[in-house]
Amino acid sequence: MYALVDGNNFYVSCERSFRPSLLNRPVVVLSNNDGCAIARSNEAKALGIRMGHPWFQIRDEWPDAGVIALSANFTLYGDLSNRMHAIAAGLGPHQEIYSIDESFNDVAHMHCDLVRRGHAVRERILQWIGIPCGVGIGATKTLAKLANHVAKSADRKPGSYPKDLARVCNLSALPSSDLDAVLAATDVSEVWGFGPRISAQLRDAGIANVLQATRMDPATVRRRWSVVVERTVRELQGQSCIPLSPVAASKKEIACTRSFGAPVTEFNGLVQAVTEFATRASEKLRAQESRAGQVYVFIHTSPFRKQDKQYSQGTVVPLLRPSANTAEIIASALRGLRAIFRPGYRFAKAGVMLLDLQDSHVEQGELGLEPTHEDRSTPALMATLDAINNRYGKGSLRFASAGTQRQIRSWEMKQERRTPHYTTDWAALPVARA
Repeated sequence: MYALVDGNNFYVSCERSFRPSLLNRPVVVLSNNDGCAIARSNEAKALGIRMGHPWFQIRDEWPDAGVIALSANFTLYGDLSNRMHAIAAGLGPHQEIYSIDESFNDVAHMHCDLVRRGHAVRERILQWIGIPCGVGIGATKTLAKLANHVAKSADRKPGSYPKDLARVCNLSALPSSDLDAVLAATDVSEVWGFGPRISAQLRDAGIANVLQATRMDPATVRRRWSVVVERTVRELQGQSCIPLSPVAASKKEIACTRSFGAPVTEFNGLVQAVTEFATRASEKLRAQESRAGQVYVFIHTSPFRKQDKQYSQGTVVPLLRPSANTAEIIASALRGLRAIFRPGYRFAKAGVMLLDLQDSHVEQGELGLEPTHEDRSTPALMATLDAINNRYGKGSLRFASAGTQRQIRSWEMKQERRTPHYTTDWAALPVARA
């Protein structure tokens, strides 16, 4: 038995937690460089604003709707996410954090009224950090995900489902006739694991709602589609096929890519950007206790600027030995950048990707490489670097090729509408006035 806790319109809810004036207003949170909508309040959705809707179009199409646009404040969202997941963990003894705003909890051995417990945890999250959420409970993770959809829809769209399923929905507690009615009222596209292509194919086969999907023969599904679709159908039928994963799996690739706040034409500007991206990727690499064997670096112009000459290129640079040393990774990335850079272009984006990742606990000798003095000293050096930056803020210590804080870095993202880091910066603490 699983419970899924999912924050409603999470990025917008985080902003509203510190700015009550945003309540009942159409609000959108914008992507990097304030490009397009990546989160929308219910009021913004009601206007017809889509996920990925460009901000300049929103501004032109709804000039009198009072739409409020905010730059993404990922530092704030990450901190409130940690707090929300910590409270949600009270649902059961085991938790899998699935995304920044979702977590699965194992509630199989909780001998209590799960709906009442779900409401209590939900109210606690709302009271303590101001984030409204939905709670879905089901025999499998797929059913819990579906129950969460029902809980949110019953709350947002009265009449779509019985009102007693709003906010917290336990599909396992419903009588069979009521469960069939709920499943029949749910489009097959709402099933976790059925993407647009599979959903369209299911409709062509006469499977339009979830109830019909639950009555499919798994063996036939496997022959016609795939074992992944078969697994989803079995989950809908109550057979658990997707176990809880309390520890996130290590990533097989780590990337840091960004669009620039303004076109970059000079090589030195690209050096600063690539250094910064390689630094961020290296921090993620060490966080999952891995080493990289190869570094991929790319640059390209904007395909949307038709008047600009177009250029796109990337290259892979092997490391002499697997490493998590930021200096070595930066050096490899910059070697690749020198090889692919061409003057005369207005570059719009660059990125660094770490490939061929290996467990850092594997000794170099096991790979046929003799450890050097640098190999032995690197972990302590990198740990010190990370500790200083964690304590005093990212970029407190940086490599010289990233440029100094006094230098103008036109490539940095536009975040003209970003709210303060209320919970992680002493200077940005909110002030409550009577």
